[in-house]
Amino acid sequence: MSRTAYGEELRKRREAAGLTQEKLSEQVVMSRTHIAHIEAGYRKPAPDDALRLDRVLDTGGVFARFLPTLDGRPVADHYEQAALFEQQATMIREYGAALVPGLLQTAAYARAVFQTAFPPLSDNDCDDAVVTRIARANLLEGNVTPALWALLDEAVLRRPVGGSAVMAEQLRHIADMGERRRVRVHVIPFSVGAHSLMESGTTLMWFDDAPPIVYVEGLRTGTILENPDVVHKCQSAYALALGDARSHEGSLAMVRAAAEEFEHEQQPAHHRLRVDAADVAEVQLQRGP
Repeated sequence: MSRTAYGEELRKRREAAGLTQEKLSEQVVMSRTHIAHIEAGYRKPAPDDALRLDRVLDTGGVFARFLPTLDGRPVADHYEQAALFEQQATMIREYGAALVPGLLQTAAYARAVFQTAFPPLSDNDCDDAVVTRIARANLLEGNVTPALWALLDEAVLRRPVGGSAVMAEQLRHIADMGERRRVRVHVIPFSVGAHSLMESGTTLMWFDDAPPIVYVEGLRTGTILENPDVVHKCQSAYALALGDARSHEGSLAMVRAAAEEFEHEQQPAHHRLRVDAADVAEVQLQRGP
């Protein structure tokens, strides 16, 4: 049974029993929000939740037998459904394998990413995509939730997306965000070698009144994982990779150092040569004749 059909069946059975979402939530020990998400086709219940729904609604086991069969489902436009969950999350932990996570991207960096799309985006479509992505970052303004942990592969710091100026600005932005208590940054250095998250970008989300989820992304597709066992394994993989990463302060130092390197690359060649020549002269002066 599809999630949409499953949710519609739940709504019909609930209404036939004369129960509101709030009343049903009390009897099956689930949050009203979680029931609303199931009815809307956004979520599916865990097997134990389905059994309680069957018992309370006296369905003869319908909801336990016909749970949606997919652990995850494709997400339209890469992140559309996950973005809805992002707005409701109290904790987000992201892993960036090659790109800065969307919530931390600057407009120039995001534009450079969108300009690599194929078929190419029109200027207007690219502008719209940048505005949409940057608007997501407003989630980190004002309210105290969600807290964000950004676990970055060192490749994110080294790949010159958009060029040196764009990267310098982007990395300074990450460092500035990392100074906030609600944002933590951890970098997995190249020296670690292989690690448990290197296969794909991964986002873990926690909620006050619903089970946690995982979002994994590939080329032109994204999948939301809700199976408790799969979610737990993804959480464990994240914890394992985090254990290999630099500390928050050590990571911010790496980010700032990488920003300085990109800023140095922006200097005109003749200026760099004058600086280098001055450095040589100073060394020779210290050594003496």
